[in-house]
This record gives sequence, structure tokens and C-alpha cells, in this order.
Amino acid sequence: MSAEATNPATAGPAAPPVPQALSAPAAPRRKARPRIDLRRLGRAALLGSATRDKLPDAIGHVVEAHRAHHPDADLEPLRRAYVLAESSHRGQMRKSGEPYITHPLAVTLILAELGAETTTLTASLLHDTVEDTDVTLEQVREQFGEEVRYLVDGVTKLEKVDYGAAAEPETFRKMLVATGNDVRVMSIKLADRLHNMRTLGVMRPEKQARIAKVTRDVLIPLAERLGVQALKTELEDLVFAVLHPEEYARTRELIAENAARPADPLAEVAEEVRGVLREADIPAEVLIRPRHFVSVHRVARKRGRLRGTDFGRLLVLVNEDADCYAVLGELHTCMTPVVSEFKDFIAVPKFNLYQSLHTAVARPDGQMVEVLIRTHQMHKVAEAGVVALGNPYAPAPESGASDAPANDASPAEGERVDPTRPGWLSRLLEWQRAAPDPDTFWSTLREDLAQDREITVFRPDGGTLGLPEGATCVDAAYAQYGEDAHACIGARVNGRLATLSTVLRDGDTVQLLMGQDPASEPSREWLDHAHTPAARIAIQRWLATHPGGGTGTDDDAGATEPDDRGAAASTRETSVRETTAAAPADAPRPRRADVLADRPGAAVRLAGCCTPVPPDEITGFAVRGGVVTVHRVECAAVARMKGLGRAEIGVRWGDTAECRVTLVAESFGRPHLLADLTEAIALAGAEIVSATVEPPSQQRVRHTYTLELPDASRLPALMRAMRDVPGVYDVSRAQHQAPAS
Repeated sequence: MSAEATNPATAGPAAPPVPQALSAPAAPRRKARPRIDLRRLGRAALLGSATRDKLPDAIGHVVEAHRAHHPDADLEPLRRAYVLAESSHRGQMRKSGEPYITHPLAVTLILAELGAETTTLTASLLHDTVEDTDVTLEQVREQFGEEVRYLVDGVTKLEKVDYGAAAEPETFRKMLVATGNDVRVMSIKLADRLHNMRTLGVMRPEKQARIAKVTRDVLIPLAERLGVQALKTELEDLVFAVLHPEEYARTRELIAENAARPADPLAEVAEEVRGVLREADIPAEVLIRPRHFVSVHRVARKRGRLRGTDFGRLLVLVNEDADCYAVLGELHTCMTPVVSEFKDFIAVPKFNLYQSLHTAVARPDGQMVEVLIRTHQMHKVAEAGVVALGNPYAPAPESGASDAPANDASPAEGERVDPTRPGWLSRLLEWQRAAPDPDTFWSTLREDLAQDREITVFRPDGGTLGLPEGATCVDAAYAQYGEDAHACIGARVNGRLATLSTVLRDGDTVQLLMGQDPASEPSREWLDHAHTPAARIAIQRWLATHPGGGTGTDDDAGATEPDDRGAAASTRETSVRETTAAAPADAPRPRRADVLADRPGAAVRLAGCCTPVPPDEITGFAVRGGVVTVHRVECAAVARMKGLGRAEIGVRWGDTAECRVTLVAESFGRPHLLADLTEAIALAGAEIVSATVEPPSQQRVRHTYTLELPDASRLPALMRAMRDVPGVYDVSRAQHQAPAS
């Protein structure tokens, strides 16, 4: 995976330095390990001891990092994995001239530092063997088990000779599907890309830029969504250095200038916070968290001239959740809080597992210091994300093992249950199946990952839908009903009627209103309001198979005859839609009145402009596709089409009494009028397909309803019931007027 990467220790353009090296001096903290010399590791890999049952010298640093998180880990799989990796990669060199084994060693060290468990580290050591050597997946399975084989297979690239230009998107598709079953696949991929980005220096500039763009568009958003902030921030800085070298250099100068200042305001505030917490008898560790390069760059663009406190934040680590709020109370009591900066991600965690309290305090000189407050376990998860959760298939820990991440469910015998699989990943796996080709998948994946915040909306039955920020009712419909959402005609948001274009907010309750017409179809306009790939792909696929559809009308004639449209046809463009209840996607839909035409085999549709019902006198005209559209004889469209020389087609009512009709109610404006009207309609036995309420004009309101009646003979009684509603002064059949000549 990284045969073309190079080592920064060699001659040639150097990779960007680790940003923290230039940041403000930090408060005392746990001693960091020295940076690993890959040249030394390369020699150790070739010359070091590989005696059976003895750990090779080359993986000593990995073992040290691993034991810091897992003191009782069995190291035998690591020893055997290293021996196989070193022997299979022997003779292979990186472009830097280093032995290739230094790459899997470096990737494994990254994961060990994050706290990955032994199975992940074993697969990491072997992650390139199947791709670049003669080792097979079957050999990996025989020697290390099915889980290691699965992880290695998940990160193994597809061959260009087999897939051509589609190799990269199809590799990512394969990797994401594998991640859906085991998130450790993506952990290894992220660490692999991080080491490749660290050692990108001697590659051609155009290739550096291409790799950096894929990292920016795909890998960094995935690291963010999986909560692996330690990898995400360094990847951001490395991409920043490649794609924006001038801005990177200016940011580096700013950080260097700040580090050279004799006084550090962050250190002063940190000491003040320590004093406050000591007096309150709250055990806590107060650290300075220097901002990484991209963060400093963003702050500079937002605030202009940077001051000393803008180059970092304070991190307060405590033992218990309750201590977090105790620290917050002391800081807000003893210091000047900036209330607008407060956020509680403990009570409401981010979708990527992140938990912390965010606040800020103001100094007397006007500088603002941001403060993060979290427990040690929260900090571990904030840095390592899903890597910190360990093996998703391990049995739930004992109740006393509070330091280990707990699984929500224990896997049944022979069943794999991954509690770390987040909702966004499930949605991604759903829509990727529908992506018709690699290019669509690749572009849609980038668009999806660009939406980096998730909201949760509630269904009336108590269920939830996870959607990206900015999602609309269209997105909610396809998330809940799949392709059956083509029949959606409206929604209620928090109990109020809303258009399908309504943007949803976190915590909204959404009731989707499904139409009963078997000819229901999505509107092309829905594409403008669809933000999720699932919705966009479903709508585009329907439109591709119905080239003449998607006009948002109930009658195909509307596409060629602009005035042959009724109120029912315009409901997709109106601001309010109503049905008596949300119909389930698989509910049977009622039949419409049968009409017989004097043209055998022709499809027959009732015109939306006049919605004829038995026993109206009717006539028909042929429109696009040979469909016969049926109108009332007094309809204005009939006279217009006769004037155009269109031949009439004889039509007559069949035996079925069911019918659809559009009624217009004129009323005075008053509270609860809409509720009273819809109740009267329901009591009369009619079902509302769609409803439009126009804005009041001179205290008068016009309502247009398209209704399903089980028997046309009920229509007069229905109209009387609507007229009897207080405030309603007229109810009539909908009738479009012919255009003025």
C-alpha cells in the first residue's frame, strides 16, 4: 500500500514537521516517547533477533506502547505476525531506500499508541502481505484466525489490472463494506494513510496533490466520524502543507513567533485554574492543548490578529462525570465565563462518540481562554475514537472492570454484533448498494462525507432517524420508506403541516404523509431538496426509468397542455399538505372510478383540472403516450382542446363507484378552521389525498382538497358537511378557467 512512499530522513523534500513541535510550551504532562528512527528499525528488522519464542528487537517499541494500554496482552501473535511480515517483505524497499518492513512497523506503532488491541496490531503488521507478497488470505486465516484474515482482506487494495480506473473507488467501496462489519478495518486504513502522508516527500508533486486530495475528501472525514481525533488532526496538517504550502508556511511562522514569546498567557491561566480546583478539593489534571496548524489557521481567518490564548486551549481531566460539572461550576464562579461558548457534549454526545464540556473564561486583558473538561476515559475516546473501544466481538466485560469499554450487547452463539457501528455508516452502506457505477459512488461518497454533522429526528411511533445536518423532509421520507417514499405528499413537523422542502432540526418530530394514488411519483424538484445520497439516488433512478415523469403533476397531460392541470396537480408546489393519517408504505391503495374508452387497450386517466366523478357527463382526449384523459364536458380544457382541433374519444363510466374529486372551500379566517374542516371531511367518510391552503387575503382563505370517496353518491353530503363548518361560506368543485385570449 505504500511502496512508493518515502522516509523523511532521506534527501529530498521533507514532510511537514509535527505541528506540536512549534507550539507553545505545554504544562508538565506524561513524558512522550521519542520519535522512532525508521533507519534503525530497518536495520533491526534485517539483523535483529528472530529466535522462536523470543520477541524480535524490531517490535520492542510496539510492545512497549501496547503494554501501556494492555498490560496482560498475549504477545505471541505479534511475534508470529512480525516474523511472517519481515520474511515475506524481505528484499522489498520503499522509495526512500528503507526496508519495506519499516512501513507496517510504523503503522502498527500508530495503532499501539492509540490503544488498539492485539488482533488489530497483528492485522496491521500483515496488512500489506497479501497485496505485495506471495502470502495468501488462506495462509493468514490458518495462522492467525478468521478475524485477522478479515481485517487484512478489508484493507487490501483491488488490482488496477482488473478494475482499471475504477480500482480506487471500488477499493474504498470494498473497504467501507468491510468496515460495516468491523470498524477496525478503517482504523488500520487511517493509520496506513497517516504514515504514507508523513513520508510523502520524494513523490512527484502531482501525485502528492492527488493523494492529499483523496485524504482530505475521504479519509479525514472518516477519521472525524469515527472519532479518531489524534489521526484526524495530523492528517489535516499534512494535507494542509501539501495543498496550501504558502498558508502553511505563514501559519508555521505565527506558531513559531508565539512560542518565542517570554510570557505564555495560557500557562498563567492554567496555573490559576489549578489553584481554583485545589481550593475546591477537586482532583484534576490541567494541561495546555496547543492547537494544530489547521486549527490555528481557522482561528486566524475567523478572528484576524491572533493573541497568545488563541494558540491553544486548556484541558481539564477528572475521574468522574460528576467532577466535570463540579469543575465547570468552580470556573464559572471564580472566573469570568463567556456564556456563549458553553456546550455540553456529555449530556448530548456528538455522533462520533465525543464527550466533553466546552466553556471559555475571559482574562482581565480581554483575551478569551477556551477550556475543555472531560474524564480520563472520555479523553481516551476523544483521541482514539473507535480504536479505544477495542474488539467489538469481545464478550461484555465484568461489572467491576469499569475501565474497559462496555459493549451494549453480547453476541449470540455464532453471531457477530458490532456495537461500534454508527448510524451514519449504516446509511452509507445502504445507499452504496444503489450507486449504479463507481463514478457515482465516488462522487456521492465525497458529498456525503462533506456533511460532517448529524441530527436525530423522531417518528410519531417513537423511532428515530439519523440524518445529516441540513436534511429535509424529502430525506426523512427516503430514510424511512426507501423507494416507497415516491408516494410521499407532505409532512407534519412538530405537529404542524410542512412542505417536503422543510429543513429539519435536531430533535424535530416528523410524521410523513403518504398518498394513496398508485400513480404517485417523485417530483424533479425534490432533487433540489434532497441532501442524502439515499434520497438523491432513489429519485434519480426513478427519473432515469421514467423520462417523461417527475413533473410534479397527477396528470401526464399537464406536461404538454399547460392549462390541463388542476388543484390536485399543483399540490406538490404548494406550502401546505394534509392527510388524515400517514399511510404505511405497503398499505393497499384504493381503486379509482372505472372509465371505459372507445379505444381498446388505451390507458385512461381522470383529468386533474376538473376531477370528474360519477355521474358527471364526461368526454375524453388522447394525450402523450396514447393515454386518454377524461374531463367533465363543461371543463374549460374541453373547449380549448376542441378549438385546437383535437378529436374527442368516447368514454363512459364503468361499474366501480369509488372516485376522486377536488373541492374548493372559501372561508373566513379563524383559529382551528383547518382542523374543523378536516374533521368534517373525515366524518363524511372521505380520505384526504392532498390539501392546499392559500395565504389569507382580506380575511378570506381558500382551501383546495383532493379527496377519495368510496362512493360518488356521497359527494353532495360531503359538500354540505363542509359548508356547515362555521366560517365556510362556499364549497364547489374545482374548475380551471381557460386562459384569456
